[in-house]
Amino acid sequence: MAVYDLEEQEQLSELKAWWQAYGNLVTTLLLVVLVAVAGWLGWNKYQRNQAAEASVIYAVVQKGATAGDAKSVRDAAGELIQKYPGTIYAAMAALTSARMQFDAGDLKTARVQLQWVAGQAGDKGLRDLGRLRLAHVLFDQTDEQGARDEALKLLAEESLPAFAPRFEELKGDILLAQGKQAEAKTAYQAALTKQESIEKAAAGRGGRETQYLDLLRTKLDSLGDQ
Repeated sequence: MAVYDLEEQEQLSELKAWWQAYGNLVTTLLLVVLVAVAGWLGWNKYQRNQAAEASVIYAVVQKGATAGDAKSVRDAAGELIQKYPGTIYAAMAALTSARMQFDAGDLKTARVQLQWVAGQAGDKGLRDLGRLRLAHVLFDQTDEQGARDEALKLLAEESLPAFAPRFEELKGDILLAQGKQAEAKTAYQAALTKQESIEKAAAGRGGRETQYLDLLRTKLDSLGDQ
């Protein structure tokens, strides 16, 4: 029994020595971990609260859109962008508002909101959609110097594959309007090729050829041997 007590005392002595050497480090590491966990939990709670608050304002956007009230949609979208820019609701509201402002003839506000989506939305797909719609707005502003060139710059940036045909198609439309038929044909061909690839993959999952593919073929064929 005495031998057992001696071994136990030696182990305790070793533990005390180890703790004296590394105790402060272990305590510090534990504190760091606890702070990190608390911070992570706090951030998640903050994010949930932000999303919940933003969803209430987004409901105003939806109501305004249904009623055709462009002003209320614009104001609510502006509030979301200002107060909750990191939420998906802000980007969705900006896209909805931009469409309504464009239809109402307020091209300036539509451009500003689409520029925000294209540059600030947290989701890559929403940023691409913002760029595509902004390019459409710029294309429609035929009286503004350099608007079409600006639109082409937006479309030159790489997009997600799902948006690629639309980017190329609009690029072709703009180039054709500029009288650059050969370049337009190249863009339409790129759009067609990319859309065919998308629909080929969809066919393997039971999908069918879309009318959009026919539209691209028509645009391409209209240029003949240009």
